[in-house]
Amino acid sequence: MNAEERQFLLTAAWLFVRHGQPARARALVEALVEADPRDGVSAAALVELMLAGHEGFEALKVLRAADFPPELARAEAVLETRALAMVGRAAESTKRWRRFLESRKGKGRSWIAR
Repeated sequence: MNAEERQFLLTAAWLFVRHGQPARARALVEALVEADPRDGVSAAALVELMLAGHEGFEALKVLRAADFPPELARAEAVLETRALAMVGRAAESTKRWRRFLESRKGKGRSWIAR
């Protein structure tokens, strides 16, 4: 599947969600992730749908398998933080978010209070 086809399917999935059909959206995104589990863009879309369905454990599995491009580092951190919190791993969730913030600003300029 080429990049244009992937983008078309992601756009179709987004439209399904916007029109109240998340199951159809999920079917499309699951097919994309099945075709390439390392695709961070498709993985992020699937994880978002999983989190909406309170499937934190499954979302973490998808996140672990994917490779996120640098421009999706924030999305990866947010999704992982949410999934960890959802499965009751609050300390890991906080640690993951802090690690992301520190990577963005440096320890001396972090946004978080110590």
